[in-house]
Amino acid sequence: MKANKMIISWSWREIWSGQLWPVMVALTLIIACVVALSTLALRVEKVMTNQGKTLLAADLVLRSTNPISPSLINQAEEAGLTVSTQSRFQTMAFSDTKMQLVTVKSVESTYPLRGVLNLRDETEQIKHQVNPNELWVSARLLSILEAKVGETVAIGDAELTISGVIIDEPELAYNPFNSIPNLFIHSSNLEGTGAIQLGSRVRHRLFINGEPTTLAAFQSNYELQAGERWVDQNSESRAARLMDKAKQYLSLTILMVILMAAVTLILTCLHYVRNRSETVSMLKSMGSSRAWLRSWLTTQVLIMFVVAFVVGSSLGLLLEYLLRIPLVDILPKVLPSVGIQPFLFAIGVSLCIGLPALLIPLMRLLDAPAINVIQKQTVQYSKKSWWLLLLPITALVVFYGSNKLVWMVLAGLLILFIVLAGLSYGLLTLLAKLKWSAALSLALSRISRSPKNSMMQLAALSGSLMLVSLIWLVKSDLLGDWQQTLSPDAPNVFSINISPEQRASYLQDIDSLTLPRSDAFAIIRGRVTEINDIQTTDMAVYESAETRILRREVNFTWMDQLPEYNEVVAGQWSGEKTVSVEQNIADELGLKLGDKLTFEVNSQSFSATINSFRAVEWQSLKPNFVFIFSEDAIADLPATWMVSFRAEENQTDRVTQLARSYPTVTLLDLRTMANKIQSLLRQISWSLTGLATLGVMAGILLIFTLLRLSLNERKREITLYRTLGASKKRISHTLWAEYGLLGLSAGIVAAIAAEMILFALMRWGFELPAQLHPAMWFLLPLLAVLIVFASLSSVIKALLKPLR
Repeated sequence: MKANKMIISWSWREIWSGQLWPVMVALTLIIACVVALSTLALRVEKVMTNQGKTLLAADLVLRSTNPISPSLINQAEEAGLTVSTQSRFQTMAFSDTKMQLVTVKSVESTYPLRGVLNLRDETEQIKHQVNPNELWVSARLLSILEAKVGETVAIGDAELTISGVIIDEPELAYNPFNSIPNLFIHSSNLEGTGAIQLGSRVRHRLFINGEPTTLAAFQSNYELQAGERWVDQNSESRAARLMDKAKQYLSLTILMVILMAAVTLILTCLHYVRNRSETVSMLKSMGSSRAWLRSWLTTQVLIMFVVAFVVGSSLGLLLEYLLRIPLVDILPKVLPSVGIQPFLFAIGVSLCIGLPALLIPLMRLLDAPAINVIQKQTVQYSKKSWWLLLLPITALVVFYGSNKLVWMVLAGLLILFIVLAGLSYGLLTLLAKLKWSAALSLALSRISRSPKNSMMQLAALSGSLMLVSLIWLVKSDLLGDWQQTLSPDAPNVFSINISPEQRASYLQDIDSLTLPRSDAFAIIRGRVTEINDIQTTDMAVYESAETRILRREVNFTWMDQLPEYNEVVAGQWSGEKTVSVEQNIADELGLKLGDKLTFEVNSQSFSATINSFRAVEWQSLKPNFVFIFSEDAIADLPATWMVSFRAEENQTDRVTQLARSYPTVTLLDLRTMANKIQSLLRQISWSLTGLATLGVMAGILLIFTLLRLSLNERKREITLYRTLGASKKRISHTLWAEYGLLGLSAGIVAAIAAEMILFALMRWGFELPAQLHPAMWFLLPLLAVLIVFASLSSVIKALLKPLR
């Protein structure tokens, strides 16, 4: 018992006084980062999943153009799933004085299975379900029909009394071109409307709730029929692209922080082994057994892991809270629980990295012979513990096996590690051939005399600087792309259904109200019927679940010049009876420049030749189209017009004035939604900035540790210089020159390497345009020199102590 206490006491003292404290700091950093980032990621992912299901009104939805089979409903219920059905179609609604085309949603009282349906009746009470013989209409439809709650409205053959107004509903999607108001009736009243006849266009939905495993089994066992498809929260998320990039950045940041902390672990352990080799030899010469030494070293490792886990977990939770503060407006007040998963993940990561990094070097100490106390011996170290390297390799394959971004970074680092060292050393070798002051000459001579150590230092230093710059620059480029996607001056009000006679005066009135607007766009609804004289219905891509554009109508427009915010990626805008196609749709359909497309609008067919492909940012809230025609192709077809403009919060009276002047024009005010999107981008920006700052701090800690270890290894060499008569001033100047040159050259090479990897990451990882960063070429070498000077200042007094 007493012996165990002595081992623990000595181990604890050894950690703090024997250069092992940086190892514990690095372990703590790994655990803190993993706990913080994984907890935040799990919370955000659960919130996004729940919100996605809320928008769907269920966990899983089957959409069909045919009525839902009763046998399928029975199968779902027998499997323990909760179901609800919906039928939706368009028909006319009639009040005593007005009529309007409406979208009817016929639902059961169980609708929705997810989310909330808020309905307000004439007594101002809020209800959440549709019951038989009830009719709930949108506030806009109530205004169009000039009706009131309690009055009767005819829906087809059925006459129903308006029960109240729809306040909020699931399944709400933004589409500025869909101006048809909607209403809810109960499914028991559907047949009475007489609106569904043979050949009617009706869309059916089966909403399903249940456990993920049961849903997956039910989905896989059902064979989809023609006109059917499954929809879940992943396929419906409009923020999928943005959040996918954020998740990729999160994975990249975690990996880089772990890599830098792992390098710190390895280097500090190697340094500890070199310094403690004589101590172990002395203990062996005094009778310490191999088992006792193993127990002593194992106790040190256990103490470091326990302390790192306790402190790191606490810091991780605090850090997660701080990172969550910018997201307070978009996260629910009651956050989903994450359980112990982040802590288990942190333990797993720290063990996968820490055990090889600690045990492989420490086990080498056991092979130090006792004779080393008298005379240094060449030792053949055991390689039995090298199997521990399988732990991090296996973990990488399991967790990042399909993440091409991570493997791109790892491959780049592996190649650049050697390249960086060679470039840095070559730069310094070239400098050594020139004439310099005595201090600089000595510094360059010292670097060239030990090429192996110098190259290792340069590779580690430039590699660390490169990781630091990558974390920050990737964050900056991502946020820059998102902010460009939705600029602060993006339009937030859409005016549609403008008649050709109203167009000129409507645009003139917008300009007179000093509201910045887009060009006016003709809107023509139609569909693609042939590609190169082949019917689209005969093509394999027609039935593809991912390609729906051939099975539905889309919006066409014609222009003299393409919108400036659409980038032409192939071809050019010219020629007669031509069309420009959105790039992604062109890829899905396998289209090429010069292909002939045939379209149908109101039973009228016409053809156009593809003259260009365009890159379109659909999230920008600007008017965008899949097909843009030359004027001669469709200008003669009947069309309505649309225009978008920007109105600030204090300009509501101008928007109201415009709406009153043109009551037949549908005006969609999206200011609330646009402000929420802008707020979301700002909040994500703050969170990613926090992550980037954390990664940069980890990198600076690594660089600082590298330099301090390097300087501590120079003690004997400096003592020899002092013995041979070198002055403190000469040694000080030489050290400043040597490490200043190391920092400067490493910074320059790191800037080159960072630009190369960043180009690859942006181009092929995030699939975004790459750009140069001239400021980095100045700031990175400056940062390197500053860190070098800070590191040297912290130890130079101890290195230049008077000789005794």
